[in-house]
Amino acid sequence: MLNIHDLTISFSGEDLFSGITFKINSGDRVGLVGKNGAGKSTLLKILAGEQEYDKGDMAFEKEISIGFLKQEIDFVQGRTVLEEAYEAFTEIREIEKKLEKIHKSLETRTDYESEFYQELLHDLDDLTHRYEVLGGYHYEGDTEKVLQGLGFERKDFNNLTDTFSGGWRMRIELAKLLLQKHDVLLLDEPTNHLDIESIIWFENFLKSFPGAVILVSHDKMFLDNVTNRTIEISMGQIYDFKKPYSEYLLLRNEIREKQLQSQKNQEREIKHTEQLIEKFRAKANKASMAQSLIKKLNKVQRIEVDTEDHSAINIRFDVSVSPGKIVIEAENVAKTYGDHVVLENVNLLIERGAKIAFVGQNGQGKTTLAKIIVDEIPFDGNLNLGHNVDLGYFAQNQSDYLDGELTILETMEMTANDHNRPKVRDMLGAFLFRGDDVEKKVKVLSGGEKNRLALCKLLLHPLNVLVMDEPTNHLDIVSKNVLKQALKNFDGTLIIVSHDRDFLQGLTQKVYAFKDRKIKEYLGDINYFLEQHNLENLREIEKKTQVIQPDSSQKNTDKRSDEKKRRQLQNKLKKVEDQISKLEKDIAKDDKIIAENFDKLAEDQDFFKKYQTKKDKVEELMFVWEELHESL
Repeated sequence: MLNIHDLTISFSGEDLFSGITFKINSGDRVGLVGKNGAGKSTLLKILAGEQEYDKGDMAFEKEISIGFLKQEIDFVQGRTVLEEAYEAFTEIREIEKKLEKIHKSLETRTDYESEFYQELLHDLDDLTHRYEVLGGYHYEGDTEKVLQGLGFERKDFNNLTDTFSGGWRMRIELAKLLLQKHDVLLLDEPTNHLDIESIIWFENFLKSFPGAVILVSHDKMFLDNVTNRTIEISMGQIYDFKKPYSEYLLLRNEIREKQLQSQKNQEREIKHTEQLIEKFRAKANKASMAQSLIKKLNKVQRIEVDTEDHSAINIRFDVSVSPGKIVIEAENVAKTYGDHVVLENVNLLIERGAKIAFVGQNGQGKTTLAKIIVDEIPFDGNLNLGHNVDLGYFAQNQSDYLDGELTILETMEMTANDHNRPKVRDMLGAFLFRGDDVEKKVKVLSGGEKNRLALCKLLLHPLNVLVMDEPTNHLDIVSKNVLKQALKNFDGTLIIVSHDRDFLQGLTQKVYAFKDRKIKEYLGDINYFLEQHNLENLREIEKKTQVIQPDSSQKNTDKRSDEKKRRQLQNKLKKVEDQISKLEKDIAKDDKIIAENFDKLAEDQDFFKKYQTKKDKVEELMFVWEELHESL
């Protein structure tokens, strides 16, 4: 499907990657991985035709359709969720307009014998067939299924996209991409704005996708569940294996260990040969042997070991002072935005040292409660912090809290105090901002770099309670692992909002699930929550099935009956249209015969009788055609 050969791209005179070659086939689900700044998003843009490259060749199959989900999107204001999602079906919507125009024309015209009327019928037949081939009769249902799978509810469908956050708009863009049925999907961090349930639905969708998928993701579990191939960009080169991410890492380590062993053996042999050369050089009768060994040594192809990028952030969250036993106590907390109730009668008691995960669908109040805890938004009810509580807050939209015009160094120095200001450069170095990097303006940083800077900034002040809202967004897998270990070692209290199942595994001991304005406590980690949640969903489905089984069965029966009737009507309509078309062709031939031989046919009553019968039949069929169209 895609063939990439010897591809090179440079920025400011330095190669981002050089001479990379790979091929993508149908059925490949590729995880494109690597550190922040390795060139993953750049490679996707090149494949999508949105960015030029310096050298190399790219060959695509003829008429291949490529869909690209970028990290940043632009929306046309004034459309509802459904209207925006329907933009995925440009051709179908255009055909609908043309069909509507033809139907209106046919309703008003009476010149059934004219050539123009015949052309209208012909266009109607062609457009109806094309409409059916494109899935025009079920695209609306498909759209609703995908939107619901990605977390939207029916009540959201007619709301304007302007009223939704950037994350929800990204979901609409993802829905459009999935509905367009491309041959190749290029997905850049598709799970960043999805909750756990939506991610699971999306995984199942991609598993059954027949084309090729190339996705950039730092969600290890998502990669393992979806991909069957991994391409890593590291130090300007790629490493390509037909394995999901975790299996690829094991295989990559095995290969590197074998390379190291082979390299050691080769170096031992080379050293031995060099010793022989030195020994033989000193003897005249052995000079020819020495020359022979030198030639042999020059022909040896040195074994190279794959280079590894060992750079990783260095995080340690130190506890400021020991707080009281109860660090947060909430009673009857509620939050509304206008008429929209987000949280209602929420009660919460968090003890010192607890590690808690907030999970649930987007819009259920996770971020809202986090902001209430850090006193960022007003609310109803009571929430008290315990004795000696020092709060640290990492916001989901952390980049909004950074001044894009400041440099990295200025950002840190403005936040630092007299005690830690001399340590700012060392701290930045621990977060991979070294040398001249610290003079970069914040606005030119990638999403992952901004997150690293925000984490670094968080460490400038003492804390004993950490509230973190989606801290892993845009962080590469290595950085996520380092952050996870730092949070495990943190002796304070942790409240973390996250949809990353792999990151949450083994990190928290309690889960609060947000649903229908309430929270529910699960005394276990994320795996325990998912098990219990699935069981609860199954029980809920069983209850619904028991209560409404007859209605549901009847509804399915009615639906099948309706579909059968529609097919029957469509078949009848097609037959009637074929009959009309055939008769009108016969009438046209008769008209030509009459025009050329009117005198000879003047007394042929049988000919004119058949001629009139055909015309009467056309009128009769046109009446049937109109009735069938009304029924449809």
